[in-house]
Amino acid sequence: MQYQSAFPRDANGVPDASHGVLSTTKHNLTGNNTTVHDPLFTVTGSIEVLGLWGVVTVALGANNTAAYWRGNDATNTPAITLATGTTLSSAGVGAVIAKRGLAAAALTLVNSDQMRISEPTTLETTFFSPFVLNALNGTTSNIEFVYATTDTPTSGQIQFFLRWLPLSQTSQVTALTSL
Repeated sequence: MQYQSAFPRDANGVPDASHGVLSTTKHNLTGNNTTVHDPLFTVTGSIEVLGLWGVVTVALGANNTAAYWRGNDATNTPAITLATGTTLSSAGVGAVIAKRGLAAAALTLVNSDQMRISEPTTLETTFFSPFVLNALNGTTSNIEFVYATTDTPTSGQIQFFLRWLPLSQTSQVTALTSL
């Protein structure tokens, strides 16, 4: 099994454990006139998610709507961001999507068609909104990216990032390959 996670390193190459582990995976958007539930990361144990975001690496198709993140343990699908989602139609290379607020808030699109600034509100202390994810023992518990499309098929690619800290002895995140 190959794990795609690592501690970031300082200028001297020394691991910096204070900012968590970074896991990453690239996924192609290939939905064909449907709603897609794309598993990104499998989680074991308990983790604190410090940041969850994606960067568009190949421009998205013209009709990508209702995009959001959720958990999935094959029985429960708790929302990580607002389940009605955000429209990502035609998002260009370099656009960023991020979980910024509470689970009741939609993911944030920071498009790349011009210089943009996206900052926390006065109530937030950091850009990302951390949360604890406790995986269900004995099952596959995934973080999924969900989107709807009426394209036949849609296109595009997003590189997803998960910055996390282990909270239990069995904590582990495994990045999954694209569908």
